[in-house]
Amino acid sequence: MRLSLVAFFLSIFMASGFTSGSLADTIPPGMPAGVRAISYEKHIDIIWDSNPESDLGGYRIYKKGSSGYELFANIGGRQQWFYEWYGSPGVAGSYKVSAYDVYGNESPLSDSVNTFTKEMTDDEFLDMTQRATFRYFYDYAHPYSGLARERYGSGNTVTIGGSGFGVMALIVGVDRGYITRQQGRERMIKILNFLTNRAQRYHGVYSHWLDGETGTTIPFSTYDNGGDLVETSFMLQGLLAARQYFDDSDTNEVKIRSMITAIWEGTEFTWYRRASFSPYLYWHWSPNYGWQMNFKLVGWNETMICYLLGIASPTYKILASSFAQGFASGSYLNGMSFYGYKLWVGPNNGGPLFFAHYSFLGFDPRGKKDAYTNYFMNNRNHTLINRAYCIANPKSHQGYNANSWGLTASDNPWGYLAHEPGSNDNGTIAPTAALSSMPYTPTESINTLKNLYRTHGNKLWGSYGFRDAFNMNQNWFASSYLAIDQGPIIVMIENYRSQLLWNKFMANPEIQIMVDSLFVPDSTTAVRNEQKDDESFRLAGSYPNPFVHSTVIAFTLDSDEAVEIGIYNLLGSKVRNISNRVFQRGENEVVWDGKDDNQCEVGTGVYIYRIAAGNKILSGKLVSLK
Repeated sequence: MRLSLVAFFLSIFMASGFTSGSLADTIPPGMPAGVRAISYEKHIDIIWDSNPESDLGGYRIYKKGSSGYELFANIGGRQQWFYEWYGSPGVAGSYKVSAYDVYGNESPLSDSVNTFTKEMTDDEFLDMTQRATFRYFYDYAHPYSGLARERYGSGNTVTIGGSGFGVMALIVGVDRGYITRQQGRERMIKILNFLTNRAQRYHGVYSHWLDGETGTTIPFSTYDNGGDLVETSFMLQGLLAARQYFDDSDTNEVKIRSMITAIWEGTEFTWYRRASFSPYLYWHWSPNYGWQMNFKLVGWNETMICYLLGIASPTYKILASSFAQGFASGSYLNGMSFYGYKLWVGPNNGGPLFFAHYSFLGFDPRGKKDAYTNYFMNNRNHTLINRAYCIANPKSHQGYNANSWGLTASDNPWGYLAHEPGSNDNGTIAPTAALSSMPYTPTESINTLKNLYRTHGNKLWGSYGFRDAFNMNQNWFASSYLAIDQGPIIVMIENYRSQLLWNKFMANPEIQIMVDSLFVPDSTTAVRNEQKDDESFRLAGSYPNPFVHSTVIAFTLDSDEAVEIGIYNLLGSKVRNISNRVFQRGENEVVWDGKDDNQCEVGTGVYIYRIAAGNKILSGKLVSLK
């Protein structure tokens, strides 16, 4: 009886599509769902929903020809998009998509989708660029760690700094609807699990390069085989923005915030001073070679964010005076004008443009002024000087003009170089330079984006957006994509369009404490035009402060406006939602009774109150004595 039952179930198993020996599956995968087309000016994208089947082999693209739909392209793996360059507006096409499995079984063809290339608006150009650039960080990410590969073709080598930019790109992807919030959560959990449980750290600091599977350090150079504070700061900038973006009560979003806080609090900025009395931060530390690299972080350069985060750190805080005595202690001030634009800080002509990008992907420079400069205005003029230099073109390079400019670190025909006006100008233009300057020079940057796309076509545009660089003297176009160059493009375009990453990073209470300790309010430059902030929205302070039982928070409005007021602890968690309603013009007061949202008394400590009216945010410190 037992034997006959086994035979019976085996016959059913065989009839289900398996054969003895090879056990080959004869059941095709499901037909691709959600197939849709996006038509641009000179190319098209076909995209579809993911197929979760474990034996998926890939997809086939069929294009309509004279004899009907014919096989046009094969896409192996789980890529969910297809790109074709048409070369001009006004070209039509029609496509269908099928899925196939590893056994060769093919699904039915999807419904047809039609395309028609057309001239585009500025916003369509921006969305086109962000969508394609996002693929580098989502589709081309390392499959195990979720981190960004150092460059296209770098295999298991992932980069910590570029991955920090990639975390911010992930936020853009969710917010723009390129992926779902659930997909964003899943990718964040994958990244954070790897950073927490696999990636090597050196006094809380990650190395420049890691193996994306094992998490072990890949030396950047002989002595650079340990902690890299600069790359880690770029990562933290992205993680802190994500901590504010993923703010739902969903279990995974709570986990995301908790894991980010643990990484942030475990970063030992004080160790990277070398000595307890030092005002300087140092770039590298190696368990084998110690401080052999001896790279002191002195500005003006891309390392400003290290000092900002070190001063903001809730656990390994460096003194606020380190900014002036450390970062700004070298040849920081300038004060001269170049091509009619004043440069308050930085080298002559400003240096490579990534100086104005990397530290400011999350940190919002608008209205941030210290004894040296207004950082938005300095970055804006730095960008305009870089452009004016290319227009003047003192070395007579081919391809430089008002809509083709931008010198920064990138690949070139001979290798890699931090290109800048002067001796390090060899005729190489990198799209990331102008496009990542979008918040500073929106008109000039958008005109350059359109010109690069229209003039150089698919020599410069590819599956992941603009390729790294080109040099018309050599008729050379890079085939490469670099995470450190792609990241600022999608992030800074978003900061121009919605200020999303600026808003989220700056919403961290620790960051607001740092801002209060370093900067004074100043006229700010809006993203789309230069206007002063409404100075009538201001704090009148809080009293009593410190307080025991309750305290009054006072502020002034110029007009009736919806205002949100919240209390945060130093970990960035909201303790109490005080109010979210319309307040009247003039002086206003609210009372905090020293309790959290559960009506429990808060403990002794420092708390941050945050008042948001429209796109304006003010904050201050409160001290509870219980």
